[in-house]
Amino acid sequence: MHAPEADFPDAAATSAVRPPPQDRPWKDLSTIADVEQWIVEYDQDLQRHLSQHQASGGHGICFTLVDSSEIYLHTNGDGDVVLDVTPDAAWAAPVITAATGATAPLTQVWLLPGDALTQLVLGLNSLIARSRIVLSHQFRARKY
Repeated sequence: MHAPEADFPDAAATSAVRPPPQDRPWKDLSTIADVEQWIVEYDQDLQRHLSQHQASGGHGICFTLVDSSEIYLHTNGDGDVVLDVTPDAAWAAPVITAATGATAPLTQVWLLPGDALTQLVLGLNSLIARSRIVLSHQFRARKY
C-alpha cells in the first residue's frame, strides 16, 4: 500500500494544517499516571497548534465544568499555573483550595505553583464536562 501523498501531491501540505481546537469530552482521570499522561498529550497538542497559529498570549486549556461555567488554565514562564476562574465557576473555588492547598485570591485569577497542576486536575476531574485548547485568552485581572 502506498501513501496518499503519492496520489495527491498537496495532501501532505493540507494534512499539516490543523483545524482550530475543538471541545473534547472529558475522560475520567482517576490516577496520578492518568493525569500526567493527559498533561503530556495536551501539551503536545497545544504545541502543534501554537506552531501553526500566531498566539497572542494566554494560551492553554479551557475546562468547561458540568454547569457550563469555565476555568482557563495556562502556565507562565516560571512554570506556575495561572487560572482564570470565571465568575460563573466561582463555586469551584473550594475544590481548587482543597486540591491544591492554595488560598483563594481576591480576584478571579489564581497563581499556583507548577507542582500543583496534577493535584488541581485530579481535584477538578469530576467537575469537568469537556476541555479545549485555547490559543489566546485575556485574563480578567492582571494582578493575582
